Amino acid sequence: MSETGEYIRGQMDVRSQSATFSAFMKVTAWSCLLLTLILGYAIFTLTMGVHWMVAMGLFAIVGVIGSMVLGLGGGFLLAVGGLIVLGVFVQIMISLGGALM
Repeated sequence: MSETGEYIRGQMDVRSQSATFSAFMKVTAWSCLLLTLILGYAIFTLTMGVHWMVAMGLFAIVGVIGSMVLGLGGGFLLAVGGLIVLGVFVQIMISLGGALM
């Protein structure tokens, strides 16, 4: 800022705003890709009749490729692995529930 207190274009420190926007974009990319994986898996298995293992494998590949394209890093790959474990657990519970009936 100038000594008179007037605003001079380009003089403001915008590092914190830049970091906030960067973090917001990363969270948005994570959220969009995770929603795509979850909803895609549900749509393929429930409405299209694709076997759950085939759909899980397909969307795991989509998650890995999407992570590399968007530059989301290893944390997102860990999240995809967690989704796979959760999906297998849910399918085991469904199978056990069906065996009891």
